[in-house]
Parts: sequence; structure tokens; C-alpha cells
Amino acid sequence: MTTQIVPISDSQLIFTGILVLITAGISASFRLGLLKSLLWGTARCVLQLSVVGYALAWIFSVNRLEVVIPVIALMALFAANTATRRTPNVSDFPTLLAFVALASTTYLVAVIVSLTIIRPVPWYESRIVVPISGMILGNAVSGITLSIDRLYGEVRSHSHEVEALLSMGASPWESVHDLIREALRSAMTPMINSLMVVGIVSIPGMMTGQILGGADPVEAARYQIVVMLMISCAAAVGSMILIGLSFRRLFTKDEALRPNLFRSNS
Repeated sequence: MTTQIVPISDSQLIFTGILVLITAGISASFRLGLLKSLLWGTARCVLQLSVVGYALAWIFSVNRLEVVIPVIALMALFAANTATRRTPNVSDFPTLLAFVALASTTYLVAVIVSLTIIRPVPWYESRIVVPISGMILGNAVSGITLSIDRLYGEVRSHSHEVEALLSMGASPWESVHDLIREALRSAMTPMINSLMVVGIVSIPGMMTGQILGGADPVEAARYQIVVMLMISCAAAVGSMILIGLSFRRLFTKDEALRPNLFRSNS
């Protein structure tokens, strides 16, 4: 079995435009109105990934902890901004709370994986820690978005029950405890479903990439197991942290539901 990656030249990369043309042809044939978005998305994809490739090459060559930490923080900030814009049931959710939840989750899970499982030397090896952090963030964003959006939606639809509990002396936590459980369940269910079908219905991207890069399929499968369990943990921890930090925003200082709770971004 070959263990060398097959390089892709500039000319070979240009030929991937054939795939774009096929997609564009389908859009044009059925008048889907997606041609402009497709071309713009393709251009952004090429530009963004090219820039990321050169940036990562520099980060890997420097390989210093004082570079790795702020890079991950910057990634978490962009992820937090994305998360707060994908919550139709939440009005003006603070990016700072999402950033704290995502950054703390990413640092925690990445350190655990690096120190106890992969164990590179040094432990903050940027070639390992930065991609791991990117995978954690990419999946934690979906988890925290689902959890906070579901929480606000559930409280909005069960506002009468929550207000009744508050009027009978229940604390804010007690009045929404069951709804918080539903929100966490909503965040974790997609990841659990992925754990059940991975390897049978699909071969995930990381495993595919390693195999294309010449890695032994068995070793690639081991890494994919680590990744799947890592991102499922990140989704759960990130959602728990964000809900813990933000559920009080549902209530006023007098422990009543906030009036602006009934406004949404949709």
C-alpha cells in the first residue's frame, strides 16, 4: 500500500471547475435561481481555503503556544458570531456568551485529546491542536445553536406553564428545568445519530482525507473514532455551558419572564 499523498497541481485543481459547471448546468436547466450564489460561493470557497492553507503553513512552521492560543480564540470568535446569527427563536443573543461557551469547550476538549490520547511532542503541536480545535468548533456551533434556539422556543411556547410555576414560588431554574433538558436533548441527538450511522452510511471527511493521503485505513478509522467521540463531547459540554450562562437572561431581576422573550429573529 502506498503511503505517499498524491499531490494536486494547479492545472489539476482548475479541472475541478468541471464539477462546478455540472452543478451550474443543473441550476440553469431547472431555473433554480442559484447560479449567482453558486459562483459566488465557489469563489469564496477557493479564496478562503487558499488563505487558510497558507495561514496554517505559517502557524505550523512557528509552532508556539503563544500563537496557537490566540488563533483558537479567533476561530472561536468567528464561530460565536455565526452561532448567534443562526438562532431564529432568539432576539439579540450576546456573542460574548457564545464565545465563552465555545472557547472554553474547545480548549478543554482539545487539551484532553492532545494530552491523554494523541500525545504529540510538544503537547500543543499546532499541526494537531489547531485542526482538532477547528473540528470541535465546527460541530459545537451546531450544538449550541440548536440548544439555545430550542430553549427559547420551548420557553416561549410554554410561557403560561413557566409563569404559573413562578407564581407558585418556583425559582427560575426550577420553572425551566424540564425545558432545559429538552434543549440539551435537541443539541445532542444529531451527534448521537451520527455515531450510530458512521462507517455504515458514510465515511467521514477526516477518515477519507487520511486515506487519500496514504494512511492505513485501520489507523484512519482509529483517528475517526477519536474525532467522533471528541465532537460529541464538545456538543454536549458547549451546550451545557451556554445554557448555564444564559438561561437567566430569560428572566427579569424580579424573576418574571422577560417581555422581549416573545420577539424572535425570524
